[in-house]
Amino acid sequence: MSAQDLAAAVVLLLVAKRKRKRTRCWSKDWYTKRQKYTHENLLKDLMLTEEADFKNFVRLDLEQFQELLELVTPLIEKKNTNMREAIPPFQRLSITLRYLATGNTLEDLKFHSAIAPQTISLIITETCDAIIHVLKEFIKLPQTAEEWERVAKDFESQWNAPHVIGAIDGKHVEIKKPPGSGSYYYNYKKTFSVVLMAVVNANYEFIMVDVGTNGRVSDGGVLQNTTFGKQLKNNALNIPPPALLPGSSRKLPYFFVGDDAFPMSQNLLKPYSQTRLTKEKRIYNYRISRARRMVESVFGILATRFGVFQRAFPFNPTKVRKIVLACCYLHNFLRKSRSFLSPSFMFREDNESGIIHPPSLEVFQLPQLKNINIKNSLNIAKQARDEYNEFCNNEGAVPWQEKMVS
Repeated sequence: MSAQDLAAAVVLLLVAKRKRKRTRCWSKDWYTKRQKYTHENLLKDLMLTEEADFKNFVRLDLEQFQELLELVTPLIEKKNTNMREAIPPFQRLSITLRYLATGNTLEDLKFHSAIAPQTISLIITETCDAIIHVLKEFIKLPQTAEEWERVAKDFESQWNAPHVIGAIDGKHVEIKKPPGSGSYYYNYKKTFSVVLMAVVNANYEFIMVDVGTNGRVSDGGVLQNTTFGKQLKNNALNIPPPALLPGSSRKLPYFFVGDDAFPMSQNLLKPYSQTRLTKEKRIYNYRISRARRMVESVFGILATRFGVFQRAFPFNPTKVRKIVLACCYLHNFLRKSRSFLSPSFMFREDNESGIIHPPSLEVFQLPQLKNINIKNSLNIAKQARDEYNEFCNNEGAVPWQEKMVS
């Protein structure tokens, strides 16, 4: 046998040896003992003895968890194979919720669950997909003028803000730089991110979410990249026509409230610039900001309840979108199923003085969108804002507003 033939034989032998090794070691030994080491054993004990600790582990109480498990089981249940036993839905849902609650690494989660990190990654994606599907009715944009009017009534009764049909804002959700993406996701904060855009109602609930615009688009262009933004621009949202303000002869449009990250339009108003403010304009800013703070509160609740927002997501943007959406749907699920909101999560208002107390410092805040400087807003938008300013300072005044801006 020639030296060349001998070398080729050695290579073939090594390749065959590696293949045999991979075949024999398809799983680590302790993974095969999952029933012994899994977190499911602990959780089942907590269900019976320590419900508060169970809720801390998954961020849902026992009744909410069982309801959600029943909904997603048909979508995440797997069959056993000859090679291995399938991971049951209970473990799939609970490890996904633990990831959303903590943002812990997959390497850390494998010691909770006795599941390989690669499998956990797949489980998280599949389970978040299932959560979005089964809870799809929990985030719904109003479709008719009557539905928008009901949203406006809540803002009027709870925040003295008639004709407001939603508070709108966007936040950067930090991600690890995707391979080969260059500066596409690089934002003004010098991190990499995708943008979470949202509209919320007066009850701390999302009515629209959009995730995935690259962080580099850090101005009003973010809104225009969303389906909602295009519908707003094209008057395709079935917003009610202008109507009389309560107790007034002024007829004004229904509108969303935003901040300086968005261009103003007839149906999107924002506060006056902080330069050269009159007392009347300060009162308007105070009044309109009472409604706009809803979206700030909701983002704070979301990011504090789900620790996954408190560190950079290690997944590609497609997976990040699914995870963020799942958190938003879970937020509304919890709001509508007896979930208590701690006062420390919210802007709280003193009923007698009107003083607004911001959330406590432990509430995690996501990075803001970059403000834009647009001086040439539509005249019709400026006129609507000025007219609302007049309303807030005259027939629509509340007793404590001058005290709040003095």
